Amino acid sequence: MSHSVSIPNISEEDNGQQTIDDHVRRTRSKFRRIPNKLGHRHRTRSNRIFHRVVRKLRKWWKIPLFLLSIGLLVYEASTIWKRFKESPGSERNSVPTTRIVHGVREHKCCLKLSPPEYIKTLPSPFEKSASPVKEIVYITGVNSSFVGEKTTLLQQPFEVSRFNRFTGFQTFYERNESFKVNERAVVHCGFYSENGGFKVSDEDKSYMETCQIVVSTCTFGGGYDLYQPIGMSEETLRKVCYVAFWDEFTLKTQELEGIHLDNDHTIGKWRIVVVRELPFIDKRLNGKIPKMLGHRLFPRARYSIWVDSKSQLRRDPVAVLEALLWRTKSVLAISEHGARSSVYDEALAIVQKNKENTEEVDMQIAQYRMDGFSEVQRFSLIAALAQASVIVRDHAQLTNMFMCLWFNEVVHFTSHDQLSFPYVMWRMGMLKDINVYPVCTHRDLVNTMGHKRKEKPNADGDVQLSG
Repeated sequence: MSHSVSIPNISEEDNGQQTIDDHVRRTRSKFRRIPNKLGHRHRTRSNRIFHRVVRKLRKWWKIPLFLLSIGLLVYEASTIWKRFKESPGSERNSVPTTRIVHGVREHKCCLKLSPPEYIKTLPSPFEKSASPVKEIVYITGVNSSFVGEKTTLLQQPFEVSRFNRFTGFQTFYERNESFKVNERAVVHCGFYSENGGFKVSDEDKSYMETCQIVVSTCTFGGGYDLYQPIGMSEETLRKVCYVAFWDEFTLKTQELEGIHLDNDHTIGKWRIVVVRELPFIDKRLNGKIPKMLGHRLFPRARYSIWVDSKSQLRRDPVAVLEALLWRTKSVLAISEHGARSSVYDEALAIVQKNKENTEEVDMQIAQYRMDGFSEVQRFSLIAALAQASVIVRDHAQLTNMFMCLWFNEVVHFTSHDQLSFPYVMWRMGMLKDINVYPVCTHRDLVNTMGHKRKEKPNADGDVQLSG
């Protein structure tokens, strides 16, 4: 047996391997060409479809344009019909505006006023509003109606308290008790004694007792310009009392400017009531008296609109009452703050801008934190911070109590009433009774004019005008 091993022919093997490599290369080249052919066919088909669509659009472009026009006409007609069916005072009577919110321009409808002919037909709702508070007893004597501990607020030294013969001397216990909403409320509310100050003449007092609807403002300690209200009807002018409170200093500076009262104590539409013996050194605190205690100054009034001296009322007062109180079933209306939403953010801004004493602000914020007042920016749908340059209110007992407690907070702490407003609203549980309207409504309600000049007494006690 032969044990030989066959040795392949090397040249034949090389030729076979070359044949296989050529076959593989041809196959790969074939498969590479196939996608290119498919892609070319796909692009050709897409181009044909595109050109076909373009030809159709050129021929029938009028039809989609016609359909779009019909759709727009139908939409506008339906919008006009809806507005026509709405009751007076609806959106068609509003004045639209825009505002910047977080860098975005937002379009909003502002104050929705009813037309004058509709306002004339409205019976003024002078009947008493339903209120959980039936009677308010104002503390006027030396002996307090409350009993309990006499701890002062946050251990505040009694000597530095701004309470006096006008406000009465409210204790910490009395403050806490005053927030309870009962049928009979016993509260401090200014005018503590006959020697407390804020005195007006008997003639002015008699006039103020006749008012049922009041628009009021004040200027103490200087000669700020008095802006005449505009936008009211002649009928409203007969119904509404326009009262501006001045002190003797302001009266003198205005007279130096050549502005004198008429025989009926008026300047334009404003009845000027001169106040003597202001109870506080701080003129801002004196200004809180007509701002917050209008129900005590006008005992028979049912409604009032407070306007800061830097603003000009530009809407009919009765129409404003109908829009902000009667239509919304509210007892008080006030604008939300335009810059901040939290009381604590506002307190920080006040300190940074040196608008109030830092220690007083810190004491107020510490007390509110201790009472459990949170750092919320909204109470449900209501803004937690308001700006109080315009206050529209029903003189119901609940609202009168609210204004008394708000005034007491301002006396307890700082004159910056924006800090205490939401706190009192929260403590009394009045969230559903107050209309906190948007800033654009405030802008449509008044013209913000600013203070154009101030007057300071010179060394001799006379008035020196400054630009």
